[in-house]
Amino acid sequence: MSPVTTVDQPKSARERVSQSRLGTVLVLVVTAAVVMVGAYLVNPKPSPQPGITPVSVGSSDVPPPKVGRAAYDFTATTVDGTKVSLSSYKGHPVWLTFGASWCSPCQAEAPDIEAAYKKHLAEGVVVLAIDKEDASAVLDFAKRAGLTYPQIADTNNSIGDAYRVDGIPAHYFIDKSGILRAVKAGGLSPDQMDAALKEINR
Repeated sequence: MSPVTTVDQPKSARERVSQSRLGTVLVLVVTAAVVMVGAYLVNPKPSPQPGITPVSVGSSDVPPPKVGRAAYDFTATTVDGTKVSLSSYKGHPVWLTFGASWCSPCQAEAPDIEAAYKKHLAEGVVVLAIDKEDASAVLDFAKRAGLTYPQIADTNNSIGDAYRVDGIPAHYFIDKSGILRAVKAGGLSPDQMDAALKEINR
Protein backbone atom coordinates (compact mmCIF):
# COMPACT_ATOMS: atom_id res chain seq x y z
CA MET A 1 0.00 0.00 0.00
CA SER A 2 1.48 3.32 -1.00
CA PRO A 3 1.74 6.07 1.65
CA VAL A 4 -0.97 8.72 1.74
CA THR A 5 0.32 12.16 0.96
CA THR A 6 -1.57 15.08 2.54
CA VAL A 7 -1.69 18.15 0.38
CA ASP A 8 -2.43 21.53 2.06
CA GLN A 9 -5.48 23.09 0.58
CA PRO A 10 -4.94 26.61 -0.74
CA LYS A 11 -6.34 29.31 1.57
CA SER A 12 -9.41 31.09 0.46
CA ALA A 13 -9.28 34.77 -0.38
CA ARG A 14 -11.32 35.54 2.76
CA GLU A 15 -8.80 33.75 5.04
CA ARG A 16 -5.85 35.53 3.42
CA VAL A 17 -7.49 38.95 3.88
CA SER A 18 -8.45 38.14 7.50
CA GLN A 19 -4.95 37.05 8.46
CA SER A 20 -3.43 40.00 6.65
CA ARG A 21 -5.60 42.45 8.60
CA LEU A 22 -4.81 40.80 11.92
CA GLY A 23 -1.09 40.98 11.18
CA THR A 24 -1.35 44.65 10.24
CA VAL A 25 -3.25 45.48 13.45
CA LEU A 26 -0.67 43.64 15.56
CA VAL A 27 2.18 45.50 13.87
CA LEU A 28 0.43 48.84 14.45
CA VAL A 29 -0.24 48.07 18.13
CA VAL A 30 3.37 47.03 18.77
CA THR A 31 4.69 50.08 16.90
CA ALA A 32 2.44 52.43 18.89
CA ALA A 33 3.59 50.89 22.17
CA VAL A 34 7.25 51.28 21.21
CA VAL A 35 6.68 54.93 20.21
CA MET A 36 4.89 55.70 23.49
CA VAL A 37 7.63 54.12 25.61
CA GLY A 38 10.28 55.97 23.62
CA ALA A 39 8.46 59.29 24.03
CA TYR A 40 8.22 58.78 27.80
CA LEU A 41 11.92 57.97 28.07
CA VAL A 42 12.85 61.04 26.03
CA ASN A 43 10.33 63.35 27.75
CA PRO A 44 9.61 61.97 31.22
CA LYS A 45 6.95 63.54 33.45
CA PRO A 46 8.25 66.95 34.55
CA SER A 47 9.46 67.17 38.13
CA PRO A 48 8.74 70.14 40.37
CA GLN A 49 10.76 73.24 39.51
CA PRO A 50 14.05 73.30 41.44
CA GLY A 51 13.94 75.56 44.48
CA ILE A 52 10.17 75.31 44.91
CA THR A 53 8.25 73.18 47.40
CA PRO A 54 4.84 72.20 45.93
CA VAL A 55 1.78 72.88 48.10
CA SER A 56 -1.89 72.12 47.54
CA VAL A 57 -4.28 74.84 46.45
CA GLY A 58 -7.82 74.88 47.81
CA SER A 59 -10.89 76.55 46.40
CA SER A 60 -11.45 80.30 46.59
CA ASP A 61 -14.30 82.63 45.70
CA VAL A 62 -11.81 85.36 44.83
CA PRO A 63 -10.72 85.59 41.15
CA PRO A 64 -7.06 84.64 40.57
CA PRO A 65 -4.63 87.53 41.08
CA LYS A 66 -3.52 89.26 37.92
CA VAL A 67 -0.50 91.48 37.40
CA GLY A 68 -1.66 95.01 36.64
CA ARG A 69 -4.81 94.72 38.75
CA ALA A 70 -5.61 95.43 42.40
CA ALA A 71 -4.17 92.86 44.78
CA TYR A 72 -6.59 90.79 46.85
CA ASP A 73 -7.25 92.50 50.17
CA PHE A 74 -7.21 90.49 53.39
CA THR A 75 -7.20 91.00 57.13
CA ALA A 76 -5.12 88.84 59.43
CA THR A 77 -3.32 88.84 62.76
CA THR A 78 0.44 88.55 62.96
CA VAL A 79 2.01 86.05 65.34
CA ASP A 80 2.78 88.90 67.77
CA GLY A 81 -0.92 89.78 67.95
CA THR A 82 -1.07 92.78 65.61
CA LYS A 83 -4.11 92.99 63.32
CA VAL A 84 -3.16 93.97 59.77
CA SER A 85 -4.91 94.34 56.43
CA LEU A 86 -3.39 94.82 53.01
CA SER A 87 -5.56 97.86 52.27
CA SER A 88 -4.23 99.63 55.37
CA TYR A 89 -0.81 99.76 53.70
CA LYS A 90 -2.01 101.79 50.72
CA GLY A 91 0.65 104.38 49.98
CA HIS A 92 3.39 101.87 50.80
CA PRO A 93 5.02 99.30 48.51
CA VAL A 94 4.17 95.83 49.86
CA TRP A 95 6.02 92.55 49.43
CA LEU A 96 4.01 89.43 50.28
CA THR A 97 6.28 86.44 50.73
CA PHE A 98 4.64 83.02 51.10
CA GLY A 99 6.59 80.24 52.81
CA ALA A 100 6.88 77.86 55.75
CA SER A 101 9.51 76.82 58.28
CA TRP A 102 9.52 73.24 56.89
CA CYS A 103 10.33 74.49 53.36
CA SER A 104 14.10 74.30 52.72
CA PRO A 105 14.21 77.00 49.99
CA CYS A 106 12.18 79.27 52.30
CA GLN A 107 14.64 78.72 55.12
CA ALA A 108 17.55 79.49 52.80
CA GLU A 109 16.22 82.84 51.60
CA ALA A 110 14.84 84.08 54.95
CA PRO A 111 18.09 85.86 55.99
CA ASP A 112 18.19 87.66 52.62
CA ILE A 113 14.56 88.78 53.04
CA GLU A 114 15.43 90.11 56.50
CA ALA A 115 18.41 92.01 55.07
CA ALA A 116 16.28 93.48 52.25
CA TYR A 117 13.58 94.43 54.76
CA LYS A 118 16.05 96.36 56.91
CA LYS A 119 17.67 97.95 53.86
CA HIS A 120 14.39 99.29 52.47
CA LEU A 121 12.46 99.88 55.72
CA ALA A 122 13.26 103.60 55.76
CA GLU A 123 11.73 103.89 52.29
CA GLY A 124 8.38 102.73 53.62
CA VAL A 125 8.56 99.21 52.20
CA VAL A 126 6.29 96.71 53.97
CA VAL A 127 7.21 93.02 54.04
CA LEU A 128 4.57 90.52 55.15
CA ALA A 129 5.48 86.86 55.51
CA ILE A 130 2.49 84.56 55.09
CA ASP A 131 3.32 81.09 56.39
CA LYS A 132 1.40 77.89 55.72
CA GLU A 133 1.46 76.57 59.30
CA ASP A 134 0.34 77.33 62.83
CA ALA A 135 1.39 80.39 64.81
CA SER A 136 3.67 78.55 67.26
CA ALA A 137 5.77 77.08 64.42
CA VAL A 138 5.96 80.47 62.67
CA LEU A 139 6.98 82.28 65.86
CA ASP A 140 9.57 79.65 66.72
CA PHE A 141 11.24 79.83 63.31
CA ALA A 142 11.16 83.65 63.25
CA LYS A 143 12.92 83.76 66.63
CA ARG A 144 15.54 81.19 65.66
CA ALA A 145 16.25 82.90 62.32
CA GLY A 146 16.22 86.42 63.79
CA LEU A 147 13.39 87.62 61.52
CA THR A 148 11.86 90.98 62.44
CA TYR A 149 9.43 91.56 59.56
CA PRO A 150 5.76 90.73 60.34
CA GLN A 151 4.77 87.07 60.18
CA ILE A 152 1.24 85.82 59.55
CA ALA A 153 0.24 82.21 60.27
CA ASP A 154 -2.07 81.30 57.39
CA THR A 155 -3.22 78.17 59.22
CA ASN A 156 -6.23 77.43 57.00
CA ASN A 157 -4.36 78.66 53.90
CA SER A 158 -7.12 81.15 53.05
CA ILE A 159 -4.68 83.85 51.89
CA GLY A 160 -2.55 81.35 49.99
CA ASP A 161 -5.62 79.94 48.26
CA ALA A 162 -6.85 83.41 47.28
CA TYR A 163 -3.45 84.15 45.74
CA ARG A 164 -3.35 80.69 44.10
CA VAL A 165 -0.03 79.80 45.70
CA ASP A 166 0.82 76.27 44.52
CA GLY A 167 4.50 76.29 45.45
CA ILE A 168 6.67 78.04 48.03
CA PRO A 169 8.54 80.28 48.34
CA ALA A 170 6.36 82.63 46.28
CA HIS A 171 6.59 86.41 46.13
CA TYR A 172 3.98 89.04 45.24
CA PHE A 173 5.09 92.64 44.79
CA ILE A 174 2.39 95.31 45.17
CA ASP A 175 2.90 99.00 44.43
CA LYS A 176 1.87 102.01 46.53
CA SER A 177 -1.57 102.17 44.95
CA GLY A 178 -2.33 98.51 45.75
CA ILE A 179 -1.71 97.17 42.24
CA LEU A 180 0.01 93.79 41.87
CA ARG A 181 3.12 94.44 39.77
CA ALA A 182 5.03 91.16 39.85
CA VAL A 183 4.72 87.52 40.89
CA LYS A 184 7.89 85.51 41.34
CA ALA A 185 8.11 81.80 42.18
CA GLY A 186 11.04 80.24 43.98
CA GLY A 187 13.86 81.72 46.02
CA LEU A 188 15.18 85.16 45.08
CA SER A 189 18.72 86.48 45.21
CA PRO A 190 19.44 89.75 47.07
CA ASP A 191 19.82 91.52 43.71
CA GLN A 192 16.45 90.22 42.53
CA MET A 193 14.85 91.38 45.76
CA ASP A 194 16.33 94.86 45.43
CA ALA A 195 15.25 95.15 41.79
CA ALA A 196 11.66 94.06 42.54
CA LEU A 197 11.38 96.46 45.48
CA LYS A 198 12.68 99.37 43.40
CA GLU A 199 10.05 98.64 40.76
CA ILE A 200 7.18 98.99 43.24
CA ASN A 201 8.70 101.94 45.12
CA ARG A 202 8.69 104.49 42.31
